[in-house]
Amino acid sequence: MTSIKKLTLFLFMGLQIAAFAAYAAEAELAIPPAPSIAATAYILKDHNTGKILAENNADAKLAPASLTKIMTVYVVFNEIKKGTLHLDDLVTISEKARAASGSRMFVEVNERVKIEDLLKGVIIQSGNDASVALAEHVAGSEETFAEMMNQQAARLGMGNTHFKNSDGLPIDDHYTSARDLATLTSALIREFPEYYPWFSQKEFTYNKITQQNRNQLLSRDESVDGVKTGFTDDAGYCLVASALRENMRLISIVMGTKSAKARANENQSLLNYGFRFYESHRLYQGKTALSEAKVWKGEIQKLPLGLPEDLYVTIPRRHYNDLKAVITVNKKITAPVKEGDKLGTVNVTLKGAPLISKDLIALEPVEQGNIFRRLYDGALMTMEKSDDGK
Repeated sequence: MTSIKKLTLFLFMGLQIAAFAAYAAEAELAIPPAPSIAATAYILKDHNTGKILAENNADAKLAPASLTKIMTVYVVFNEIKKGTLHLDDLVTISEKARAASGSRMFVEVNERVKIEDLLKGVIIQSGNDASVALAEHVAGSEETFAEMMNQQAARLGMGNTHFKNSDGLPIDDHYTSARDLATLTSALIREFPEYYPWFSQKEFTYNKITQQNRNQLLSRDESVDGVKTGFTDDAGYCLVASALRENMRLISIVMGTKSAKARANENQSLLNYGFRFYESHRLYQGKTALSEAKVWKGEIQKLPLGLPEDLYVTIPRRHYNDLKAVITVNKKITAPVKEGDKLGTVNVTLKGAPLISKDLIALEPVEQGNIFRRLYDGALMTMEKSDDGK
């Protein structure tokens, strides 16, 4: 056999071995498909990473019924955060709020109710009267409040959403999608951890009337701690659920199921699937030094680099040891440097396949050094450049 033929055979065998290795790795990481879900639309999302684990028809514009109220309380939470509202502020109940149909908190006209109680009436009892009362108090009218809801939706990137009221009762041009609701729910959990526990309350009493939370999963699955149910004839039975197991939080949404039992069962199937086949890990803490970079011509010579926020990954179960992270720092970093400047990358792979890449940023600013430091470093940089060119 000639040397050329031997080389050709060697290369061919090498390619075959590499292809087989890649196939074997892919097969080992294979995840079975999600269970069949009897819903108009659904989505399953890892809260920390944003990874979608299962979905169908997730961008369809659908009537959200009382899932609307997730945005209603999100807007109110934002106003409290800004200081324009307070939990103990009193809201005077209007005729319109008192007359709201459907599920109610049972507030009365001219009654003065604390914002905290109204929020719990919305979250736990799904009170349409409480939703309208909050909207009128915050914005003067429900119509103006709906515009505030739409502004927040646009800010969050909810491109398939438009609100016309605060309670989700049927009205033209009022819609959202499963994916947009997942985005909103993640934002609410992330931005308002002090209020999110209210979504796990199983009952709430107001005016001596105790009502149960309609989210059946709160009693069925101890890992579930929210979020909201909804039903109208046009929307069907809907549920946004969230569960936390082993530091992994999943958000599961079903829209358009046939019964209250079905929305709970279908959501439970999605959650069980996600927790059974995936795991989530925090690899690095945000705003913490992961590496040091040399800074030329600066008042200091070492600069800590890190990530702007925690870095999580979602991977198939039992493959944590197959993760590999490589930190790369930019060369020739020269002062001045601003805090937050991108000066490197963290690249994470799973069994050699790219998984996620994030920018390394400067964790503090570096001003230019004095004239002597700049001249000295300039000379060193010139010398290094000459050496590199040899």
